[in-house]
Parts: sequence; structure tokens; C-alpha cells
Amino acid sequence: MSKLSDRLKAFNKPLLPEMVQLKYEAMTENAFRFYRGTCHLFYEDLASVKTLPQSPLAWICGDLHIENFGSYKGDNKLVYFDLNDFDESILAPASYELTRMLTSIFIAFDALEIEPVKAFKMAQLYLKTYAATLAKGKAISIEPRTAKGIVCAFLTSADKSTEKDVIKKRTVSKKHKIMLSLENERHFKLNKKLRQELKAHVNEWIATSNDGPYNYKVKGVIFRLAGTGSIGVKRYLFLLKSTNTKNKYLFVDMKQSRASSVLPYVNVQQLDWPTEAERIIKVQQRMQNVSASLLSTTVFREESYVIQELQPVKDTIKFKLLKDDYRDIYQVIDDMAALTASSELRSGGMQGSSIIDDLIAFGESTEWQAPLLDYTQKYAQKVKRDYAQFLKDYKKGVFKEK
Repeated sequence: MSKLSDRLKAFNKPLLPEMVQLKYEAMTENAFRFYRGTCHLFYEDLASVKTLPQSPLAWICGDLHIENFGSYKGDNKLVYFDLNDFDESILAPASYELTRMLTSIFIAFDALEIEPVKAFKMAQLYLKTYAATLAKGKAISIEPRTAKGIVCAFLTSADKSTEKDVIKKRTVSKKHKIMLSLENERHFKLNKKLRQELKAHVNEWIATSNDGPYNYKVKGVIFRLAGTGSIGVKRYLFLLKSTNTKNKYLFVDMKQSRASSVLPYVNVQQLDWPTEAERIIKVQQRMQNVSASLLSTTVFREESYVIQELQPVKDTIKFKLLKDDYRDIYQVIDDMAALTASSELRSGGMQGSSIIDDLIAFGESTEWQAPLLDYTQKYAQKVKRDYAQFLKDYKKGVFKEK
């Protein structure tokens, strides 16, 4: 067994064993899927690098890559395009966020068979727009009225999605009753005792939390599989039905929270959060322009969870469909860069992060851009080598549960 496999198995050991097997299987798809599932490896490697330029401290999502931007409905019921995954969020040098994102461009574009020269130009564009947005010192947001090009079309389509769409996708009708579907390959049945405990817990959350929806009751709950890096954590999907409006339903996602995988590799004093779930939603609230609907936390069986509405509009840009349209790719990367900078400006000066003036000064400087491009371009090649080793070990059965 290789050293790489030892590192992977050690990190994933605390997770649900049967689900970790599905995670490993998902990671065999391509180098980008492998990259998405190994955030901890990225920061472990980054911690040993002494040549990266200094950068201001910022609140970062921690696992920024091209598929961790997407559409979602805010608690004001408007649709936004923004960063949308904060499980690994932490206070860290801004360069951590940039290196993670730039590497994802090189890895994802290679997996999509987009020419290396285009990948490099998109990485340059990302840094140029990120820096220019910081230099202006003003955060922007993207919703249907302000979006351009393919992102505008993407949000306009998302805005037209309805609750009926998600009901059709995730439920079945039996004896005139709507039930969560187990035919979906990412839905799994729970044992009766756990199911009853979860239903009682969320019904109590609805009744007592200021963040919960009024006049709803839990009608069903299943285990839900989603993402790549988070496969293996406990995650549940609830079907809620209105008690005063006929045929009105809500879907609520409840996801276990773990410590950020960036934490062991960052030499920055962190806040003493009450729970990991509190860390996640508090950072999300300060980085996003508008928070997702029903965003809340809870503690179940002495473990903390993030709760939020599962929405019909939450989705990511499918780069696979854009690979032959350079103009569309340009617009998406440009928007992602502006949103990255905006999230840091929005949370600037909060509890340890650098003040806006320091972020502006960083944006006005250009000397740090070339070293980041050089490092991430080389590191992308290492990711490809690690992926090849992972595939070799996987085929040997190294990751099979004993």
C-alpha cells in the first residue's frame, strides 16, 4: 500500500464505512473528482511550501473550486449565483483560497480535455479579476438582474424552477400520499429507531427554532448522499408538509459538521466556536451576500449539524457543456473571481480578518500573481500523479473494507 493510500484511509476512517466505499468509487471518475475528494491532501502539501507570497488574512470557504459556485434561493426568496460550500471554512491567508481555486481550473480543464493554453489564460483571468475587484474595495453580488451571458441564462432558468420540480425528482406517490423516493440512487433507507428519533428532533426544531419554518410537520426522512468530499458524513433529507396549506411541501437537508480539514495546516489563531456547525453557518453568513433559506444549526446525538432548505434551484455550472464555448467559460471564470474577492471584502475586518484597506492594497499589487500561477500549475501535475497512484491502489483492492 502506498503512502498516499495511508493518508487517504487515515482521513476517512472516522466516516461511515459503507459510504466511504462509495466516495472512493466516485473519486475514480477522473482527476478532478479525485481532487474534490481530497481537500485535506491539498492543504497538507501546501503547508510544506515556503515560497508562496504573503497575503492578507481572510475568511475563506476553504474548498474553493469551480463546482463550489452555484445558484441558490436566498432567505429573501431571490436567486443568487455565489460560493455555496463552507464546510471547510476558516480564517487563513487569502492565498490559500486562491491556490485551491487555481489548481481546480488546471485539473478540471485537463479532465474536460480543454487545451492547457486556455486553462492558463483562464487562471490568469481569475487572478486579474479577483485583484481588480479587491482594488475597488466594493463587493458585488450576482442575481438575474445583474448577471451577464451564460450566468444570466443559468440564473434565469434556475429562477423558473418550482417546488413541483423537486417533488417530482425526490418523491413517489403511494395511495394518494407523497413519500420520499428510495428509487433515487442517492437516497437510502434508515432503520426505524433512527428514523423516529430524527423526525422527533426536527419537529422540535421547527417548533422551537426562530430559523425553522412555521406550520410544518415532518412526513418522512431518508439518508442522502451528495457531493464528493462530504460523502461519508451523516446527511439526512426531510420531507416537510404544511399543516395549514394544502399540498404545500418543503425539503430540508441536515448535514453533519466536522472540523475544517484546513485547520491542522494553518498557523492562525481561530475563534472558539460553540460547534463546528456554528462555524460553518457564521462564516457563510458573513461571506455570502444573502444567506440560503432556513440556514440553521442543531445538535443531534451529541453531534452538530447544519440545516438548510433543499432547493429546486440549487445547481452548479456544467463546464462540460461549455467546453467548446470560450466566451461562456470566460464569463463564468470572471464572475467566480469577482465573487471570491467580494466574499473577502464583505467579511473584511471581522474577528481577525484583514481590514478592507489591506485587501485593497493586496489587489493593487501584482507581484504575488506569478508565483501562485507557477505553484498551482505544477501542483496540478502532482494531483494527476496522485490520482494515477490512487487508481492503481484502488484496482488492487487497497481501499476495500475488511
